Formats: sequence, C-alpha cells, structure tokens
Amino acid sequence: MTDPEIAEVVAGLRRRLDALPPASAARRTFLETYGRITTAVGEAVAAGVFEDDAWVRRWDVTFAGLFLAANDADAASAPVPRPWRLAFAAAPALPPLVHLLVELNAHVNWDLPQALLAVIDDEDLASPPLLASRLRDHDRINEVLAAQTVDEGRRLGGRFLGRLLLPLNTWLTHRFLPRSREQAWHNVLALAAARQEGSDAYAARLHDLDALASARVTELLEPRWALLRVSVRGFGVSLP
Repeated sequence: MTDPEIAEVVAGLRRRLDALPPASAARRTFLETYGRITTAVGEAVAAGVFEDDAWVRRWDVTFAGLFLAANDADAASAPVPRPWRLAFAAAPALPPLVHLLVELNAHVNWDLPQALLAVIDDEDLASPPLLASRLRDHDRINEVLAAQTVDEGRRLGGRFLGRLLLPLNTWLTHRFLPRSREQAWHNVLALAAARQEGSDAYAARLHDLDALASARVTELLEPRWALLRVSVRGFGVSLP
C-alpha cells in the first residue's frame, strides 16, 4: 500500500515513461528507477515510518515535481535548468547506468536542496527541535534508499554491467547517495541563510549551486568510467 498523493507522482512518472519519444529513450532507466524508488517512499509514508509523514509527503511531491518540470520543459523545447540540460544532452550511446547516474546526480545536487527548502519555512528554521525532526526524517529516507538500491543494483548489474560489477555498484550507492544527501542538507541551510538575507543573496547562492551541480554533471560525462569517477570524487556537491 502506498500513499495516495505519492501514488499520483508515480502515475505521472509512468505517463512520461509511456510517452517518451525515441530521441529521449535514454531517459527510460531513470524514469523506471525513480518510479520504483518513489513507490518505496510512498509505502514508507503510508506505513507511518516518519516522524512527520505529511511533511515527507509534501517534500516528495515537491522533489519529483522539479524533475517533472524539467522533463516536460525539455520535451517542449523550453528552457531547462542547466544541470538538467546537460544531463538530458548526454550522448544516447552511453551505457544506461551512466545516464542513470548523471540524471540522478542532477536531481540530487540541483533539485533536492530546493525541494527541501520549499518545505522548510522560517518557523522550522527558528525551532531547533523541529529542524532536528526534519533532519531525522530526511535521514530516514536514506534507509528507504538503502533497501531499494539493493534491488536496483541487482537489476542494473544484471542488465548492464554483469555480475562482477554488482558489488561495486551496490557499494557506491550505499556510500555516496547518503553522503550526497548530507551535502544537500548542508546546501539547504546555506540557501536558507541566503533567503533570509534577501532575494539578491538567495539568487547568488542559487547561481553557485547551479555552477557546482552543472560541473559535477559535466565531470560524470567526461570520457572515463562514471562509476570510478564517483568512487574517487564522490557524488554530491557542497556550497562553500
């Protein structure tokens, strides 16, 4: 059983998957994987795993909405945020796992801090206990991801890399996805501080995040093995 609102998000991902044009076929792996992960989050919300299930629901819907907006803008040849524009422009001939890593990278490094900030208001920031509760729920998502990436690692390892690479893929997802989410939380606090300073300060920090997230996508697309690059340099980015 999954949360009804999150089930709507999953249905939206499925509609985009079914409507993928041939030119965007490389996006299939991300859409399929993201749909399964979002389903797992919805099941956790429905099971009452989090301290504030309503907050996690709002975050998840907002987070997915940023990807859907970028996806739909790309389909309509409209402006797309630079990290996503670079990810969507990746060569179709690249292995599906590379497309997945690149698109997941754009989503976590660019979208995640903004989605979190959208559901963390000044009241949350002014209350250390409430902010700590938000962080604990953010961390609980890592537990959902850890369980889900075992299955995703087997699926991707079997389809694209072979059984010998499955342990490496699983190790990378368990090590670097939680770390990148920690970095995203750091970026949320940096953006929140800038937001309180005013619109110009916030725009400047968002520009910094855009530059960092775009550079990481570009780095993953360099002609070297993406998994090894992630293993050496990590997955996330941190605002200074």
